[in-house]
Amino acid sequence: MEIEQLKQQMAFIQEIDKVKYIQRKTSLFHSNRRENDAEHSWHLAMMTLVLAEHANTPLDVLKVLSMVLIHDIVEIDAGDTFLYDSTKNHDNTQEERAAAQRIFGLLPPQQAERFIAIWEEFEAGKTEEAKFARAMDRLEPILQNVSNAGGTWRQFDVPYHKVVEKKIKIKEGSEQLWDYAKELLDASVAAGNLKKEE
Repeated sequence: MEIEQLKQQMAFIQEIDKVKYIQRKTSLFHSNRRENDAEHSWHLAMMTLVLAEHANTPLDVLKVLSMVLIHDIVEIDAGDTFLYDSTKNHDNTQEERAAAQRIFGLLPPQQAERFIAIWEEFEAGKTEEAKFARAMDRLEPILQNVSNAGGTWRQFDVPYHKVVEKKIKIKEGSEQLWDYAKELLDASVAAGNLKKEE
């Protein structure tokens, strides 16, 4: 039984290597090279360790780390959807749910259930840990775009109000980090890197 369980875990570990090949729209800091999902997840994990003290409430940091490390694994099957894509629904798509069942299903049953539950908790965004994990997910691209003189905001002509509409969820996890992010957005408008429609 232990050997079979180990084989299942190794199959999962091999499968998730594909996360390294999923390209995101945002670029690395001060770079034109696009970030991949593995880099994104690692960066969110580090941000969690560094910034957890700014959460609105005390957190189970290990649970947040679990969420940020596994939340995009479903993109192996479902692909990455650009946050500002107006043609695709970003909320719990059927493709993502099927991907979660298939990919986490490679694991032994109890582990698979636990990973799926963590992924679903992140997607629902109701617990304090999920709110903070989602805040990290929304904050990182702001930092990247600021470092790249507007980055994807300029490339895809994304207006200020749309960025605020998508990013205000940061506030649910950390009001302090949202205040910081809002200052960055306002500074980007002042610098001409984010357009503010009147």
